[in-house]
Amino acid sequence: MQVSKRAQRIEPFYVMEVAKAAQALAREVAGTNEPMIFLNIGEPDFTAPPLVQQAAAHAVAQGNTQYTPALGLDALRERISQWYAQRFGVDVPARRIVVTAGASAALQLACLALIDSGDEILMPDPSYPCNRHFVSAADGKAVLIPTTAAERFQLSADKVAQAWGEKTRGVLLASPSNPTGTSIAPDELRRIHDVVRARGGLTIIDEIYLGLSYDPAYSQTALALGEDLVSINSFSKYFNMTGWRLGWMVVPEALVPAVERVAQNLFICASTISQHAALACFEPESIAEFERRRAEFKARRDYFIPELEKLGLRVPVMPDGAFYAWADCSEAARKLGVEGSWDFAYALMQRAHLAITPGRDFGTAETAHYVRFSTANSLPQLQEAVRRLRALLG
Repeated sequence: MQVSKRAQRIEPFYVMEVAKAAQALAREVAGTNEPMIFLNIGEPDFTAPPLVQQAAAHAVAQGNTQYTPALGLDALRERISQWYAQRFGVDVPARRIVVTAGASAALQLACLALIDSGDEILMPDPSYPCNRHFVSAADGKAVLIPTTAAERFQLSADKVAQAWGEKTRGVLLASPSNPTGTSIAPDELRRIHDVVRARGGLTIIDEIYLGLSYDPAYSQTALALGEDLVSINSFSKYFNMTGWRLGWMVVPEALVPAVERVAQNLFICASTISQHAALACFEPESIAEFERRRAEFKARRDYFIPELEKLGLRVPVMPDGAFYAWADCSEAARKLGVEGSWDFAYALMQRAHLAITPGRDFGTAETAHYVRFSTANSLPQLQEAVRRLRALLG
């Protein structure tokens, strides 16, 4: 059976390939003094808070499990709208909000609704690998633009203008970003959007980590720039509902019918149980718990990154959001007698039973020198990871 060219264009998701190797080794060392510590997957160690779990159970008990409208429960769209007003002071009407089967479905819907065959989408290098694959799956082409630490590993308006060509359709950004945890400065984001707008292009911005922003200077949604962009968000990160597969997108009102048609055909709707459960995310008790957890994520960052720096794992830009450390492993790799982040990651896995993610997934601009640590793990686990790194790297 012949595999489609589209499928052949999709590269392996190396994060998951490394995770499989780590899981296999974890089974071997489970009973030892140094079981595997997983700092490789971007998944909060917290789970949905009690009110959310109770709401899910209530939905099942009441039989509220049938299809919802493709755009999502009206009540949930309204609660998300209210959250934008309360949290960010931005008016986002519920009619522009589309509830999706995770942020991944939202990105897929955005690409399928907006990108034609051959269209080019500009995005930073490094960036989350699946974003470029969503573009590819829509028969578009992701154009990765190398970024530097001085640019916070984000695109600038100047670079977007310089890279814009005849086939360019728009930009796909992420703020805060995976793998770097860095955000785009609001003034620079405005300039980028002005460049795109002047060329009749589209701005898609992944804001799934926006709730986990630690610096007020970066904690504003791009939706404050106007209605002519697409924002992607999720219940996975700030709301700790990864396996519930629930997200949303905010689109220009004129785009809603097109997105609805595609969603009806591809997904029917997002999980009904997850939608009913997510209504409880916005209760004051739940928000208080999410804020407590956000403070915990910040405390982990504040502990872990200075410790990495002491060990020669330089983090050139302090992340202002999310739960990642994008670290240059060049010096540490030399100490272990290996070359590049791929071999360094496997050396840590085998010698210290630490699972991390090599830079290969995230692009080609110096990514062979970088690894991503996830700090979405408990402080004791991070402290033990530092102890093992110190024993290995000195």
